[in-house]
Amino acid sequence: MKTMVIGASPNPLRYSNKAVKRLRAYDKEVIAIGKRETIIEGVEVLTGNPPLEDIHTVSLYVGPANQEKYLDYIISLRPKRIIFNPGTYNRVLEEKAMHAGIECIEDCTLVMLDMETF
Repeated sequence: MKTMVIGASPNPLRYSNKAVKRLRAYDKEVIAIGKRETIIEGVEVLTGNPPLEDIHTVSLYVGPANQEKYLDYIISLRPKRIIFNPGTYNRVLEEKAMHAGIECIEDCTLVMLDMETF
C-alpha cells in the first residue's frame, strides 16, 4: 500500500518528516513530495506533480493556502483515501475527493500508525 506524504520536509522537527520516518518504520511504501529535492530516511523527496500510479493514501502536511497546486493532481492519482492531518483540512479538496469516490479522513497519520488504525 503506497502512501504519499505531501509537504515532506527535511527538517526532523516537522511532522511530515516524522511521518515519512514512521511510515518506513511500519514497512509502508512511501512517496514523498516536498518543496525541494532531498532524502529522508532513504526516501527521495520529489517536487512538483510527478506522474505516479497505485497511490493508496495521500497524507497531507500542507495547509489549505498551499494546497491549490495539488488539488487536481491529488484527484488525478485516484487514491483510496486522503488523510487531512491537523491544520490541513480543506473543504474544497474534500468535496472534490468525495465526488471522485475518495475517502476523506481528518486525523493524524502518526497517531493512526501507533493506534494500528492506519
